[in-house]
Amino acid sequence: MTRKTAVIGLGSMGYGIAQSLLRAGHTTYGYDIAPDTQARLQAEGGAAGELHAVAGALDAVVIVVLNAVQTEEVLFGAEGVAGHLKPGAVVMACATVAPEFARDMAGRCAAAGLHYLDAPISGGAAKAAQGALSVMASGSAAAFDAARPVLEATAATVFELGDQPGAGSAMKAVNQLLAGVHIAAMAEALTFGMTQGVTPDKFVEVISKCAGTSWMLENRAPHIVAGDYTPHSSVDIWPKDLGIVLDIAKSAKFGAPLTAAALQQFLAASGSGLGREDDAAVAKVYARNAGLTLPGDA
Repeated sequence: MTRKTAVIGLGSMGYGIAQSLLRAGHTTYGYDIAPDTQARLQAEGGAAGELHAVAGALDAVVIVVLNAVQTEEVLFGAEGVAGHLKPGAVVMACATVAPEFARDMAGRCAAAGLHYLDAPISGGAAKAAQGALSVMASGSAAAFDAARPVLEATAATVFELGDQPGAGSAMKAVNQLLAGVHIAAMAEALTFGMTQGVTPDKFVEVISKCAGTSWMLENRAPHIVAGDYTPHSSVDIWPKDLGIVLDIAKSAKFGAPLTAAALQQFLAASGSGLGREDDAAVAKVYARNAGLTLPGDA
């Protein structure tokens, strides 16, 4: 079953989602602050048309922006799309946000006659382009039904976490806690190894086959070995995401010292001008402090 779907936010994840929808036969509109990205999608088969002009015919809107502020702006800002969608359309919101925010958006969408699926995603740009994401989703049965064609086109695994929006965002916060800590831990271990004569390439070769490995280590450490910090996921994502984790932890009166330590490293990296580099660049903070030279550095 195909649908008319708009993807709002054509970054590395959103663009892959749009490609997967096109491949599945959906009429797919893509919108981004970068006109060249929109034009690229249209050249690959994406539909053309101003968002407000086509919104009334859309079955689904997939919002893949950076944060809660942008999500709310897309839906209910001065140019918000919520007021232009037909009743029964589904909003699939994919940004990492606090559970309370997801519940608020769901309530406001319901008041507008729309379904809302709290649907944060994981898997990276490659899996987005393959239609093989993991989606941590929560929402009403009707929201799941309305979003099912989109989910089938874009996800390998859909975790249905209940009928209350916010449960998906809570699970994503758990995932981001681990992912951020694992990246920082990888950077710390790799540079620690360098102080003992373990080269970054040997680190990847050995540790990726040992108990100390992680998905993030295997995915990000090769960027350091190559000296290539082209942003697949940028440093600046982590102060936001780990900040959300700590805000939730504070409200639950839960101490999260490892998360706090990792956050400080990403803040240091961002403050050093590395915010737009790949998040593996957090290793540069460790290298600088220890007087180490990473691959690709002069």
